[in-house]
Amino acid sequence: ACELPMTEAQLMQIATSSLTLALDLGGPVLAAALVVGLLVSVIQTLTQVQETTLSFLPKIVAIMAVLFLAGHWMLTQLETFTTGLFAQIPHLLGG
Repeated sequence: ACELPMTEAQLMQIATSSLTLALDLGGPVLAAALVVGLLVSVIQTLTQVQETTLSFLPKIVAIMAVLFLAGHWMLTQLETFTTGLFAQIPHLLGG
């Protein structure tokens, strides 16, 4: 069988970087949805309005705001990671 010269350490480094990037990119969006959802839930509890669909629109607005404000940074991070990974391909294949 043909084995690639990629080592386990290199594979773990790529996997760790990928997971870190996923957390960095998804974290702000998920945090915004969590905070808005919690605030809407508190307001619903205080006003005793128990409508499950009420929190949907504020969450969407918060997510869109985060993407609008941090979208450029997110795309730059993703582009940097992808470019670096593509640049490593010859080295990982032993070329």
